[in-house]
Amino acid sequence: MRIAQIAPLAESCPPKLYGGTERIVHFLTEELVGMGHDVTLFASGDSRTSAELVPCVPQALRLVDGAQNLVPHHLSMVERVRRRLSDFDIVHFHIDLFHYPAILTWDTPTVTTLHGRLDIPDLQTCYRTFSQVPLVSISQNQRMPMPPVNWIDTVYHGLPDQMLPYDKDGGDYLVFLGRISPEKRPDRAIEIAVRSGRPLKMAAKIDAVDQAYWDAEIRPLVEAHDNIEYIGEVNEAQKAELLGGAGALLFPIDWPEPFGLVMIEAMSCGTPVIAWRNGSVPEVMQDKVSGRIVDTMDDAVAAVDEVFGFDRAKVRDYFERRFTVRRMADDYVQMFEQQIARHQNLRAIDTVDVFPDALRQGSFRAAPPPALDTAA
Repeated sequence: MRIAQIAPLAESCPPKLYGGTERIVHFLTEELVGMGHDVTLFASGDSRTSAELVPCVPQALRLVDGAQNLVPHHLSMVERVRRRLSDFDIVHFHIDLFHYPAILTWDTPTVTTLHGRLDIPDLQTCYRTFSQVPLVSISQNQRMPMPPVNWIDTVYHGLPDQMLPYDKDGGDYLVFLGRISPEKRPDRAIEIAVRSGRPLKMAAKIDAVDQAYWDAEIRPLVEAHDNIEYIGEVNEAQKAELLGGAGALLFPIDWPEPFGLVMIEAMSCGTPVIAWRNGSVPEVMQDKVSGRIVDTMDDAVAAVDEVFGFDRAKVRDYFERRFTVRRMADDYVQMFEQQIARHQNLRAIDTVDVFPDALRQGSFRAAPPPALDTAA
């Protein structure tokens, strides 16, 4: 198949540090290329890929001083995609909702994977308006707040099986990995470590919006306890060492997490997870196999010694059965084939009433405008 992958522009593919969506787009793109598909990646110019790269901004926008508004950049990217539609059998979006008005007139099938939280009230009107757009969820729980829309599948994330290699021994410390923010509850992670008497390593980025939360609430807790170490953001090699050497990952979230990539990153290393029963956690984890799912702080503290005694080989086996990149790519390929076939069937039906349906499908178009300057 000829597949276009459309990535967010905030981070490169793969991201140099934090960035879950862009990391998944990268893994999927590389696996699809390895399977023999013709893949084109629309992403930032500092991305690395074996697919054809269409650079839509010179570098990841999070690294650009003054790049506060991401909307114009993503709208321009959608137009670049439109001007190359004849090159693709299907277009796969990962950029939320920027493209919805445009794709209604396209005669090329699309799918859109939603990677973020969907319980934001402002989203409701938009999704009611564009209820026909084919959508993919990354967990069943992610769908719950949505009005009736066109869900076509749920595809769980997957990782290259040797990217975060299995560590049969682990270590004696706990790890918190991700983002310093109220919904991620780093304060819970610190309390678990203090009450259990285990060292805690915190590898997390601090966004500008969360700087006050860090300064007022989390930094004082870190500085008050000798067994708490804040490391900051880590790269892929550092992450592998950090997760593989941990006795357990703490995932004490207090929000409807759509997936929680770090859980399967830990499982890849054989490291069990202690996670609150929120969002996708009951779908991603198997309690007492890949870790413990808890509801209270007392449960979490009690789970620490328990998971340190888990069979790490079984944790890794659970990852291999459910969360490899090949399984993810196979799921998407099957879905792409179904969407292409459905689109072809609808097109055949449309020929019964050619003129109005051709207009609706976008088959009658003016001559394309001049090519965009992609050097910007």
